[in-house]
Parts: sequence; structure tokens; C-alpha cells
Amino acid sequence: MSKELNITDDLLLSRILEIRGQKVMIDRDIAELYGVPTKRLNEQVKRNGKRFPTDFMFQLTVEEKTEVVANCDHLKNLKYSPNLPFAFTEHGAVMLASVLNSDRAIEVNVRIVKLFNAMREVLRTSQELLLKLEKIEKHLLAQGHTLKQHNEEIGVLFELIDHLRRENEKTPERNPIGFKP
Repeated sequence: MSKELNITDDLLLSRILEIRGQKVMIDRDIAELYGVPTKRLNEQVKRNGKRFPTDFMFQLTVEEKTEVVANCDHLKNLKYSPNLPFAFTEHGAVMLASVLNSDRAIEVNVRIVKLFNAMREVLRTSQELLLKLEKIEKHLLAQGHTLKQHNEEIGVLFELIDHLRRENEKTPERNPIGFKP
């Protein structure tokens, strides 16, 4: 990623919102990241309407706009806009990069897609862990363990997970292998 853009993963994460049960980005935020005015971004969307079905983007309702303005400090200026903003899903953001077709839009878009993928992976891993814990709980209860015994055993399991996490953080970075000038 180009250093002059100074777009961090934290910045991108702060721009991803959950609206209508979907992870989305508001048109104003995407326009800012892609380095174009929001008006130009929305013009390209209108010109290429067939590329943006409802599962790629949708327009916020007045209530949704009010909630977004109330919850997101960086979107306070939307309060004074007479227009309702558009929300773009991951697929909509990808499509935007193709209609804008600038190097910056493509570069930022690649980062956005990687971030969405990382978020999906964290969710998948969390769900797998919860399913495994539920399976352990059912097994222990079927074996006649009391809830107190069960809680103690689960506590030990969490201590072990925490220990492994701390050990992983302590692992020193390796020096790269290869020729050193």
C-alpha cells in the first residue's frame, strides 16, 4: 500500500458498519478512501446501475441515516445533507473500484477485500470454537458431571487457551533467511 495514502487497517475497520444485518461501507467513506468526491462516486453508480443490484448496495432510510450520524463521529456532516447515503456491501465496493478504475481505487479496494476476508475468517473460527465448546459441554453433562465440575473444567480450558495465546505472543520474530549485503 502506498505510504502517501496512509490508510491503515484500523481506519478501514472503523469505516465498516453493520446495517440491516450486513457489513457495509457508506458512500461518503468509500469516496474519501478512493480519493473522489461522493457526488462523482454516486454519478458512476447511476451510470452503471446494472452493476449494482440490491445485494451490492442500498440506500439508507431516514431512520438509518439518523442512527449512523448519531453513532459515527466521522459522519456528523451527513446530518446536514439532504440526500440519503448509499451503503455498499463488500461486492458493491469491489464493483465501485471497477467503475472508478483509478490506481488508488484499485489499491484501496484490494485492502478492503482483504479486510472483509479477515473478518469472515475470525467469525468462522469463533463459530468453530463455540461449536466445539458446546460439544464438550454436552459430553461432560452426559457423563454425569455437575455444573460445578463442568465450570471448573471449562475454566481450565480457558486458562490453557490464554496460556497458548500468551506463548504465541512471546514467540520472537525470526530473522529472514538469505543473503545479507
